Amino acid sequence: MSLCVRDLVKAFGMHVESGEKGLGTTVENSQLTRPGIELAGLFDYFENDRVQIFGSKEITFFNRLSEEDKEIRVDILFQKKPPAFVFSKHVDIPEVFRKKGDHYRIPVLKSDLRTSELFSSLYQFLFSKLAPRKSLHGSLVDINGIGVLIRGKSGIGKSEVALELVRRGHQLVADDRVDIYEREIGLVVGEAPELIREHLEIRGIGVVNVVKLFGASAFKENKPINLIVELVAWQDEGDYDRLGLETESERIFETDIPYVQIPITAARSVPSLIEVAAMNTRLKALGTNMAKDFTEAVSQEIKRKNNK
Repeated sequence: MSLCVRDLVKAFGMHVESGEKGLGTTVENSQLTRPGIELAGLFDYFENDRVQIFGSKEITFFNRLSEEDKEIRVDILFQKKPPAFVFSKHVDIPEVFRKKGDHYRIPVLKSDLRTSELFSSLYQFLFSKLAPRKSLHGSLVDINGIGVLIRGKSGIGKSEVALELVRRGHQLVADDRVDIYEREIGLVVGEAPELIREHLEIRGIGVVNVVKLFGASAFKENKPINLIVELVAWQDEGDYDRLGLETESERIFETDIPYVQIPITAARSVPSLIEVAAMNTRLKALGTNMAKDFTEAVSQEIKRKNNK
């Protein structure tokens, strides 16, 4: 996914102080740098592909330099051609940065965030946009805080199930296509492509907007995937898990995500089953395994009767 400095300005409401002609510069690295050691004159390890962040510490040190050193070191910084220079809320931008920004066509930006908040928020934004991605076919719904990816063959009713879950008060994240990325090992996040965001496709009705139907609370922009539910047609000879002792998982990127298979028939309320599966996943995360507790209780009862 491509990202340019203009996207950062728009996302964070930054002020363009100079270098406006460089807003189309591509940002390719999600890491950020606070160039304090470079201001001291050491450029051997300067990461020129990173957005450069200036806070109170950097500018306090910079103001102690001679006018000649200020000019030389800022010029070297701009010669390295980083994507942009961003100054935090309570920092006054030195005039030399404004001048060099226009000269080198590198944006000099001013943020309304404090340095620590700016650094963490900007890093999370860049990482989410630049992380490796892939798309999955299915519907992603937030069920009481559990991100459930509903999959199954085309026409099995994934969108209809998602619609019913939204009608019950849960939140739609994406329908039909889910774009995913791994924020860190153990945390895979899903979101909808821009074009189909907030929409569901229901056969026989068409495309509906859940926000207009159910309100703004019916949609969520992104959500970590905590459970994968596979909908399959019921088969009488199928070997389905009846106790739930076996915990299956599916690996996406480097993360193992719990996986359950739900056979469906006309008599089964699939939305209710998925709600229970989500609540069961939450309980397991909190250390409660209902299937294990049940089998242990049965074993204790058998043992008690045998002892008699």
